[in-house]
Amino acid sequence: MKDIVITSRSIKRELIILLICFIAAIGVNIYAIIKYTRPVNELWLMVGYELVIALVFYVLIGLIRIIVALLRSLFRKIHVI
Repeated sequence: MKDIVITSRSIKRELIILLICFIAAIGVNIYAIIKYTRPVNELWLMVGYELVIALVFYVLIGLIRIIVALLRSLFRKIHVI
C-alpha cells in the first residue's frame, strides 16, 4: 500500500478554512444576540453551539469544494475529447 502524504500547506489551508468558519459562526451568534436583544454574555456561553455551527459550515464548504472539483474534472475530460 502507498503512504498518504498530507503536506503542511494543505493542513494550513484547512485550518484557515476552519478558522474562517468559526469566525462566521461567531458572526451569526453576534447577529442573533443583536436581533433578539439578548445579553452579551451569551457570546461566550454559547461557544459549544458556535463550534457545532462552525463544523456544519466546514462540512457544507467541503461538499461545495468536492462538487466543484468533480465538475472541473468532468469538464476537463469533455474538453479533451
